[in-house]
Amino acid sequence: MDSERLAGLTAELKGQLWLIEKVNVRLQSRLNAGLDTPGQLDSVAYQIHNLYCSIEDLLKLVAKAFENNVGTGENWHKVLLLRLSQPIEGIRPALLSEASWDVLDQLRGFRHLVRHAYGKDIELTQLQVNITAAQKLYQLIEQDIHTFVAELEKTVPT
Repeated sequence: MDSERLAGLTAELKGQLWLIEKVNVRLQSRLNAGLDTPGQLDSVAYQIHNLYCSIEDLLKLVAKAFENNVGTGENWHKVLLLRLSQPIEGIRPALLSEASWDVLDQLRGFRHLVRHAYGKDIELTQLQVNITAAQKLYQLIEQDIHTFVAELEKTVPT
């Protein structure tokens, strides 16, 4: 990757990280309001869904920049996580650490539940597990992006 493309990708990643941070702030705001009513549980679940989706959008930026596609089929979400957890020799380093992959895979399942479980109430115990994961994820993904960009910068010709 040349320096101009790297600069463009870095700007896109920073922009997406800014959006991820905004979702994280909304999640924290919803958590501060409490988990006392079904509406509050739904609101927090929706913000966790949004956090996952905003990170998935970041992953799609990287996949498109290097591989020109995201994937198709019913399991493309999982394939995207797997693909970006692995380096592609001579193309790009891995973006996701193992810790990030684990949390994202868990939240991928929760996102599916929130998105497709019509008429099903969010259970507090299930939500609490995913709250913990979501709170951990923001710091993990921020570190992964910094590591990824630093590794890319090492490969740019001077």
